Amino acid sequence: MKDPHHPEIRDPAIAQHRKPDHPIHPLILNRWSPRSMSGEHLAQEEILSLFEAARWAPSSYNNQPWKFLYAKRDTAHWKTFFDLLVDFNKQWCQKAALLGLIVSHKIFERNNKPSPTHSLDAGAAWENLALEGTSRGLVVHGMEGFDYSKARKDLNIPESYEVLAMFAVGKRAPKEDLPEEMRVKETPASRKKIAEFALEGKFK
Repeated sequence: MKDPHHPEIRDPAIAQHRKPDHPIHPLILNRWSPRSMSGEHLAQEEILSLFEAARWAPSSYNNQPWKFLYAKRDTAHWKTFFDLLVDFNKQWCQKAALLGLIVSHKIFERNNKPSPTHSLDAGAAWENLALEGTSRGLVVHGMEGFDYSKARKDLNIPESYEVLAMFAVGKRAPKEDLPEEMRVKETPASRKKIAEFALEGKFK
């Protein structure tokens, strides 16, 4: 039986713009970063399922160094998060249901020593969240277009945490709802060939 909360993704843009060179799970191929969102709210259970997916990411010594700070639209915290964004991102994020910030603890809790893989581990948690959102037909879009220093100050982030990225989540809307300059970018991007990043042996 199909899970109604995890519909098949049949986005014609995927088939048009992406073709894997080797077999992979469709969910991975279907994950991309559109911008057009409807402005609708997300149910709390939907939001918690995104973080549940992030919860099960792998991490060194099971340290789980990630934290996700977030604000739902039309709540007291929304303006604080929205004001962190650069003007370009404000144009489309105004219709997001949720804005989030990913931070990562640079210190192992087990021994108070530096954690070399903290950002890798947080990235794994973010990818889990993004894939869960994709499986639900949601827009999940990460971004670095925001004020990192202001985020640290306004959200009371300790120096022992690294500010990594922001993200927006929302229900999908037609690309025609975007400003004209963004519509041409509202397509799934391709990727480098494997030979460009997977090197057997030494760095070349």
